Amino acid sequence: MRITFCSPGPKPEPWLAGLRAALPGAIVEKWQPGAPQADHAVVWSPPQQFFDEQPGLKGVFNMGAGVDALVKCKLPPHAVVVRIDDAGMAVQMAEFVCHAVIRHFRELDAYEADIARGEWTYRKPLARADFPVGVMGLGVLGERVARAVAQFDFPTLGWSRTPRQVAGVRCFAGAEQFDEFLASTRVLVCLLPLTPETQDIMNARTLGLLRHGGYVINVARGAHLVDEDLLALLDSGHLAGAALDVFRTEPLPAGHPFWQHPKIAVTPHTSARTLRDESIAQIAGKILALERGEPVAGVVDPKRGY
Repeated sequence: MRITFCSPGPKPEPWLAGLRAALPGAIVEKWQPGAPQADHAVVWSPPQQFFDEQPGLKGVFNMGAGVDALVKCKLPPHAVVVRIDDAGMAVQMAEFVCHAVIRHFRELDAYEADIARGEWTYRKPLARADFPVGVMGLGVLGERVARAVAQFDFPTLGWSRTPRQVAGVRCFAGAEQFDEFLASTRVLVCLLPLTPETQDIMNARTLGLLRHGGYVINVARGAHLVDEDLLALLDSGHLAGAALDVFRTEPLPAGHPFWQHPKIAVTPHTSARTLRDESIAQIAGKILALERGEPVAGVVDPKRGY
């Protein structure tokens, strides 16, 4: 069995060494143009040339949960496309989102500003019932986030394309329930996959449906959010703030208004990082399962985009 590795991002050597250790009977090599035909590929944002030269791939394993860059390519017709379906990312995402929710709800950003000015202040505690948290996207990561938020006794809502049931979460589904979900939400968390249908989904109309004083947390993809619409709603006072971890252009360009806006907290796409050892173990297990003809979790429908 031959496995090829193609990624412009992470250094290949630790991945190659880990895959060789996990699959001792396989030939594992970094892809170069003109390389021999492989059985399976481990990739992140590969060029189209890679797939053009590897038409016989049986499995394409994405090194993360988001596959929007991958499904833009023309993929081998018979390849099974598989994404990472947790590998330690869900708990990272849950802790990141809970931190952002609690920081806003407890007004810790305002306390930090007061302390920086040398002011010792108190604020009246707010009521959790007034801060319903709505999670868009109830996949592996979204469900874990929603369940974690609910543990802090916030009213928790979830919206997905198709009906889902999550304990402790009021679930909405489909286009017919989307506006009701938004109108019931004060803190909106985006964990949707990026597809043509979800691009720009957070815009003037949809964000305008949130309860007055709404707060936006985007940990999915920057293209879900219309930047100008968010800024306008923040400046008008309809939205109270935003915590943004993902952006249309990354790194966030110097001079972008998000850097200095007083109501926006920016982090460098770090809400859930790929954990190499856990990911290698998961990918290796799935490759062996495919070789045995067994079903695997995390299979992607390229036409649907996730």
